[in-house]
Amino acid sequence: MIVDRYDPVNLFALVPQLGTGFDAALRELDVLLDDDVIFQRVKADLIRAHPHSSHKGRHSTPVEVILRMLLVRRLYHWSYDETEHFVADSLVLRQFCRIYLEAVPDDTTLIRWAHLVQPQTLDHINERAVQLARERTVTRGRKLRVDSTVVETNSHHPTDSALLADSVRVISRLLRRAKGLLGDTTEVSKARFRTRNRSVRRLTQQLHRVARRKGEEAAEELTDTYRRLIRVAEQSRAQAVQVVTALTHSSAEAEQRLVRELDHVLPLVEQVIEQAKRRVIQGETVPASEKVVSLFEPHTQIIKRQKPGKPVEFGRELWLEEVEGGIVSGYRVLDQPGQDAPHFPQSLADHQRRFGKPPWLVAGDRGVFSPANERLATEAGVTHVVIPYAGKASAKRRQQEKTRWFRAGFRFRAGIEGRISVLGRRYGLDRCPEHGEAGMGRYVGWGIITSNLAKIAETVAGRPAKTA
Repeated sequence: MIVDRYDPVNLFALVPQLGTGFDAALRELDVLLDDDVIFQRVKADLIRAHPHSSHKGRHSTPVEVILRMLLVRRLYHWSYDETEHFVADSLVLRQFCRIYLEAVPDDTTLIRWAHLVQPQTLDHINERAVQLARERTVTRGRKLRVDSTVVETNSHHPTDSALLADSVRVISRLLRRAKGLLGDTTEVSKARFRTRNRSVRRLTQQLHRVARRKGEEAAEELTDTYRRLIRVAEQSRAQAVQVVTALTHSSAEAEQRLVRELDHVLPLVEQVIEQAKRRVIQGETVPASEKVVSLFEPHTQIIKRQKPGKPVEFGRELWLEEVEGGIVSGYRVLDQPGQDAPHFPQSLADHQRRFGKPPWLVAGDRGVFSPANERLATEAGVTHVVIPYAGKASAKRRQQEKTRWFRAGFRFRAGIEGRISVLGRRYGLDRCPEHGEAGMGRYVGWGIITSNLAKIAETVAGRPAKTA
């Protein structure tokens, strides 16, 4: 049964001689997390997975504890295992997470609960965090700056040989499971369970040796080795198709679970084989939109931003909207990478919805520029539109961009680069360890919510105390 919270205990009162307590920022964060809107959003998602858990069953880990431990994890950039260890070991964090003297949930329990919170819920929680920032006058939404960044997925650099090797390795693992389930049946011969990892390892090592050489003979040998590697991948895929046919006759849950995994993997493997044939054998240039760059994170996209040291990145593009006070008022994990300009109109509309009025100043880089965006902002009532011209500017435009207000606005725009850096270094948004699109949405959402609540707490805690 879903439980709201434990009976409160003041751990600090039990050992007064230690003089332990929250620091100013953590005390303000403790107050922010008492917000009932945030609490109810998380509780609704936990109940949705098992509707009867709202009134039946043994008591669960309280919602309050789950919420606070998930936030503490991102606040200190810990893993789930580290979160369990450090919360259990700290009197301050036990009090903050409202665990008191109870047992700390282990990392697997925390992971299970975390996966029940949906990305859409975190988007609503962030909207509430923005409202809390307004109520505490941390921001008034008078200035808006926008930019995009990339959150990399947890995958290795994609090469045709590595993807083909991954394909054979994954299929081999699933074939071993199928062998344990099917045993010695007449429908599937033992040869169909053969794993080809050694062949792939040998061919991959040969590719690495040949690739170091130059000349026409080496190029032919490289292509021939790729043909053999592709053939091995095709044979593994054919074996898996036959095993799926045999497994579909069974109604057991274990067999059906394996069929679902194979049905998910096989189309990806087929696409990996096809793109390797087109690129290496036929010499075609395969468009990025038609490529699979990871079997384990198939939603990964190829993003070319020509950044120093990283001309190409593999992950998902993240669009950010930040207002003064360091609050990220909105974010979106974009469906497709591309130009920034098309995302500006929605950002302006969302800002007006959140704050009830347009910003006094809106700023972006050259990628956001378009005549339509400037006109839209001006018609919406934005006084200062600070978006540098993209292309060869006229003399009048160059003069405008040299004015004091434009330069001041562009200096304000540069602050979002610092925010992106903080989100990456402190809150882990440089690389997502979670799996799948939903995992990416959850990871990004918790990072931004934690950043916003921590910023509100730090700002309020840093104000001078009111005198009586």
